[in-house]
Amino acid sequence: MQQDTQQETFESKESGNPTKKKNELVEWLKALLIALVLVVLIRWFLFQPFIVQGQSMQPNFVTGQKLIVNEILYDIRKPERGEVIVFHVPSEGRDFIKRVIAVGGDTVQVQGDQVIVNGKPVSETYIQEAIDQAHADDRLYNTLDFPNTDFPDGKVPEGHVFVLGDNRSNSTDSRMIGYVPLEDIIGRADLIFWPLKDIGLINH
Repeated sequence: MQQDTQQETFESKESGNPTKKKNELVEWLKALLIALVLVVLIRWFLFQPFIVQGQSMQPNFVTGQKLIVNEILYDIRKPERGEVIVFHVPSEGRDFIKRVIAVGGDTVQVQGDQVIVNGKPVSETYIQEAIDQAHADDRLYNTLDFPNTDFPDGKVPEGHVFVLGDNRSNSTDSRMIGYVPLEDIIGRADLIFWPLKDIGLINH
């Protein structure tokens, strides 16, 4: 009788294992599903990948680099000078990446390789080496000034920013397309995640 009882107890424990394993599997699937939903929500509502195309932001960004763009930052505050932003250009039907040089209310002037905001020269450490190299070769790094015949007003309207590409002589920016409305800005470029050799936070 005792042997029969022990056998029944053993069989009862064994019969419970498949249910336990099934429950664990369901919990894992739930956790994975929740994680997937969170990733999708973060991807679509907070951050967005962007691929650099063209030479306009050299030497700091090159074609093929993949960036993470922070979409929520400018819902909290306005863009600031020196930040690298991604924005939509309706007339071009595509997105651009450029650097904010001046914001609403600023007066901006570009004369050769000198950028002046509110009457003061801007220290552009992020392209200084390229400027120095151009001068060593007896040439200007920038060949298009601002204001110009297309955009004669040098004061940035409220609700807009003035942007330039780091590669000054090979960039379509505010000198050609005018001031960028804040509502066209997608977000700030915060991280290079590809290729692996370039991975890192973007210095603004």
